[in-house]
Amino acid sequence: MNLSNVELRHFTALEAVGRTRSFAAAARDLGYTQSAISQQIARLEQAAGERLVERPGGPRPVSLTDAGRLLLRHADAIVAQLDAAQADMAALAAGAAGPLRVGIFQSVGARILPGLLRRFREAWPLVEVRVREETDAADLLRLLEHGELDLTFADLPLLEGPFEWVEILRDPYVLLVPAGDELAGRDSAPPLRELAGVPLVTWRQLGEPETYLRGRVPDLNVSFRSDDNGTLIGLVAEGLGYAVVPQLVVNPRNPAYVALPFGNRIPPRHLAMVWHRDRYRSAAADAFIELSSESAASTSQPPAR
Repeated sequence: MNLSNVELRHFTALEAVGRTRSFAAAARDLGYTQSAISQQIARLEQAAGERLVERPGGPRPVSLTDAGRLLLRHADAIVAQLDAAQADMAALAAGAAGPLRVGIFQSVGARILPGLLRRFREAWPLVEVRVREETDAADLLRLLEHGELDLTFADLPLLEGPFEWVEILRDPYVLLVPAGDELAGRDSAPPLRELAGVPLVTWRQLGEPETYLRGRVPDLNVSFRSDDNGTLIGLVAEGLGYAVVPQLVVNPRNPAYVALPFGNRIPPRHLAMVWHRDRYRSAAADAFIELSSESAASTSQPPAR
């Protein structure tokens, strides 16, 4: 095996063949002739010393072998590094007047981002902050790894990847109950065992705090799921269930519900600012990281009563 002379176009051809399951379709996608794609795959197989593509013949689709899938995983990492390098060069050329691309999710966008943007623009008026919101932190980290984001907010612990981070907030969990509920007059959330059977509204993706509650709350009753914080809060406000959410989700000015703290009974969410460890980080990005920590600290407050 000798992959030293393999070029990026060979990996690109392998990815296209694996994705389309056709040499002809891969050629159309990449703007090559079908014979050129066949030659690139043959060159890659020769260098790898393995058959990378199953060719059943006739109209049946082709597929990658185990060796092809293994090699493609390495190729994806190489492409990600090249994407990140290209983003670095663009950032370096732009200097203090270039864009700063930041990933967020809903609670950050509602509670931290507005004040953070105002403070940042006062200090860096020529830097355009471009915000990308996703519901899944894995999507934000993937965008960061491929150079499509410069920074992103994320929950700790992070997925495996080329990341560095600084924790900016420990966000405790609270129990949201309707303002007229019998629990609304309490100073704190009830013991976890008392949540047995009560209707809970939560996110579609199984994660914290639901994974923590399972096994600790008998007969955990999830009655509704949504990835929209506004939907969850609206259901609580209408008396259709309770919600266990990070305090950052709570709007302290909304009188329709009450947030009851759990204290130390549920571990808090750890919110971090994350960047690519191998990429150039501008002075503007460093300033944004510092201001995000200050803004998060000023946002943290006791739950609304």
